[in-house]
Amino acid sequence: MNRRDELLEAAGAVHAIPRKGDGPVFNEQWEAQAFAMVVALHEAGLFGWGEWTAALGREIAAAPKASDGGVGQSYYWHWLAALERIVVEKGATSRAMLAERKAAWARAADATPHGRPILLANDPEARHESVR
Repeated sequence: MNRRDELLEAAGAVHAIPRKGDGPVFNEQWEAQAFAMVVALHEAGLFGWGEWTAALGREIAAAPKASDGGVGQSYYWHWLAALERIVVEKGATSRAMLAERKAAWARAADATPHGRPILLANDPEARHESVR
């Protein structure tokens, strides 16, 4: 079994991953990127699959459900929230650093002409270093 399949199996124990055939289905590119980051961070030894599934399970359980009058989110929004939480808990980054990076991407998006790729270098507040 390869790493991708191990992750699918572990995460599927918490919540069914949207699938088509053998592989997961991603509605947007960021979902695939979040999936890949989890695999890469696990392979780098930041956390084990048990830790990951526990983190993902907590995010899913804590989210408002559509049946409770809440908004109910995409599975990968829970995935992203769990990823952000676990990297902070493990000391790989901080909430402040995550917030600043999100703000930088928002500024870059606002400063990017329509139809052009959004790059962190487009952030007007960037230090014009090689930021990606």
